[in-house]
Amino acid sequence: MTQKQHDLLKAKTVLITGGAGFIGSNLCEHLLRYDVNVICFDNFSTGFHTNISSFSNHPNFKLIEGDIRDLEQCSSVFKNQSVDYVLHQAALGSVPRSINDPATTNAVNVSGFLNMLLAAKDAKVKRFIYAASSSTYGDHEALPKVEDVIGKPMSPYAITKYVNELYADVFHKTYGIDTIGLRYFNVFGKRQTPDGAYAAVIPKFVQQFIKHESPYINGDGSYSRDFTYIDNVVQANVLAMTTDKREALNTVYNVAFGKKTTLTELATLLKLYLSKFDKHIDTIALKYREARTGDVPHSLASIEKAKTLLNYNPKYDIKDGLEEAINWYWNTLKQTK
Repeated sequence: MTQKQHDLLKAKTVLITGGAGFIGSNLCEHLLRYDVNVICFDNFSTGFHTNISSFSNHPNFKLIEGDIRDLEQCSSVFKNQSVDYVLHQAALGSVPRSINDPATTNAVNVSGFLNMLLAAKDAKVKRFIYAASSSTYGDHEALPKVEDVIGKPMSPYAITKYVNELYADVFHKTYGIDTIGLRYFNVFGKRQTPDGAYAAVIPKFVQQFIKHESPYINGDGSYSRDFTYIDNVVQANVLAMTTDKREALNTVYNVAFGKKTTLTELATLLKLYLSKFDKHIDTIALKYREARTGDVPHSLASIEKAKTLLNYNPKYDIKDGLEEAINWYWNTLKQTK
């Protein structure tokens, strides 16, 4: 965080929904380092107390347990305190989860989003910044993905995240609340859980390698993603809060590194880094199976808009990010071996 950003955010209050989750807890931790008052709002359906345990006693940190599906609970978070910014990270992620249970995904991601937007509007927050998704690009095949050109959604999850963008646009035009949507591309880093049926690919593969298991790659390994290290995401959120450009508000941005990596390349990199801890991992073979329903074959972001309007400058590509994260993955996940 620059000195200017620090000065703008010092003593401000930021509400982070889903603050006990992977991305939310990293945002909490970062902001607390810079004299920001942080309110974490979470129902712990996918977040964990362990994610916030290292800073739960910080004098500037406040935890409020609640569910964004309850409008009254959302509104109560703003009572008796002046919230300057909302970083809305709470959501049910995962394309497969949304296919298996579209109703719950919609309730959390659409109704919950609307509740928070309503509550923030009534509380007259300065800015509402929300986690959008690269899944919004749907079946549009052109690469790299540019914000203004999207296709049809390929899953219930993708529909919900696109609806968020539509609601944010309408709320600005109707009620005047300023919003920014950040379309995350395959974020990874510390505190990302490998557990459960809907775990993200990197921690899941790491856990399997540590257990000397062969991870399954969906498809033939050629599917690619723009893997984005968590620190790049934190940077984008800080920039979204602190930008003073009016033209930078009330729009959406890709948050990525701008480089694609195939799933086979990813698994090979993980083997390379993990074999420094355990040489046997380098000998583990990869396995392949049919691609999952609703999966987009390729994802690569153009980050020119974010660079131009937000001064976004991601520091970590996939290799740098994995080098930063691998010690945390090893020390944390080997305990479950």
